[in-house]
Amino acid sequence: MVKKNNLKSFLPAPFTIAVLLTFVTILLALFITEPKQKGSYFLQILDFWEQGIWNSKLLEFAIQMMLMLVLGHTLALSRPIENLISKVLDYCSNTSTSAAIITFSTILISFFNWGLGLVFGAIFARKVGEYASKNSIKLNYPLIGAAGYSGMMVWHGGISGSAPIKIAEEGHFLSEKIGVISQGSTIFSTMNITISILLIVILPLCMYLIGKKSKGHIINISAKKIEKSEKTQKYGVEKLDHSKMLASIFGSIIICFIIYKTFILPENISLSIITPNYINFLLLGLCILMHQTFSNFLKSIQQSIGGTSGILIQFPLYFGIMGIMTESGLVEIMSNFFVSISNEKTFPILTFASAGIINIFVPSGGGQWAIQGPIIVEAIEASSFKINIEKSVMALAYGDQITNMLQPFWALPLLAITDLKAKEILPYTLMLLFIGTLIFVSGLLLF
Repeated sequence: MVKKNNLKSFLPAPFTIAVLLTFVTILLALFITEPKQKGSYFLQILDFWEQGIWNSKLLEFAIQMMLMLVLGHTLALSRPIENLISKVLDYCSNTSTSAAIITFSTILISFFNWGLGLVFGAIFARKVGEYASKNSIKLNYPLIGAAGYSGMMVWHGGISGSAPIKIAEEGHFLSEKIGVISQGSTIFSTMNITISILLIVILPLCMYLIGKKSKGHIINISAKKIEKSEKTQKYGVEKLDHSKMLASIFGSIIICFIIYKTFILPENISLSIITPNYINFLLLGLCILMHQTFSNFLKSIQQSIGGTSGILIQFPLYFGIMGIMTESGLVEIMSNFFVSISNEKTFPILTFASAGIINIFVPSGGGQWAIQGPIIVEAIEASSFKINIEKSVMALAYGDQITNMLQPFWALPLLAITDLKAKEILPYTLMLLFIGTLIFVSGLLLF
């Protein structure tokens, strides 16, 4: 009998977890809450569940998040990104320098888009491994893999963070209670900018020091090429699929319209323009321009879209859980509990801690906001003390992203690209988790 020594021994698949959480939520609603009308309460709860699953605003949110991942991944597979990585490889002559460079660049890119940062970090780590193998450089490859994954610890506090960009959008599912909150009060707040700067400085430095003390080995990794269009003769309308001119025109139209919408159309330039739709439209234009042809773009889309398979069916289940919690009154009960054990100073810390725990079971930041967002909002309404909604949203974002260093779900693309195992990178991601927790908690207490 072979004993499995990895995280799968302790955690089932994320979809299974989502199903189990659904059962738990149904049972909690049955035994803790009371029916609001006559008839079978179990059937009423199932009705709440179905309504939540097919909530149109939440389904729109799901599509936005999945497109953000797919398009970010597709952009990371483009030739310019590949060329950029290749130019930096000359500086990756040892483990410590490589780990610092990868961590810095991955965190920086992840701040702008989490899908791009996730795949960029994975490809960069792989390229460093290939470079070390080719030049017989001793390398701590698992540390390099952890460095490539470090961006997932900062993404939710970045421009593509699910919660802050959703509440900046007109008509979001909590807009009736909290209104529209600009990213100037969340992502670009003094607190978040300070925390982000600390992360981008301290984490690469820590990875450099860890790399200095770690022992490297000669590794054997063959070069992995990204599939591109075959250079064969094209006939008829097939030429349109491979036309650089057509792709350039279409991509340029999108980018030009983005520029017009950002800098020319509005009377006052505002951060409120940055919504999920805005980000995805920009990514679409950049992807088409950087891949040069529709054929290359679509082939990269095919490679990228597999990354959404895990969350495609999970999102509706999370929305169903939210439907049960909201309609049954569980949200109100939970929010009252949080208010009863907290004060103005400790509420963000408790939000951070609970978000970190929930993220282990709900790896999607969008799904987590759907479940935990209403609890935060209800807590604000129920509290006798002042709770800052912007700070609470960011506390949730920090908690969600920090335990990505423990939760292997989002590491799957990186593990597939680098040929590493979760247990190999885990010791180093746990170090990042510890350091990040100190930074996040300090920031929440000081601001």
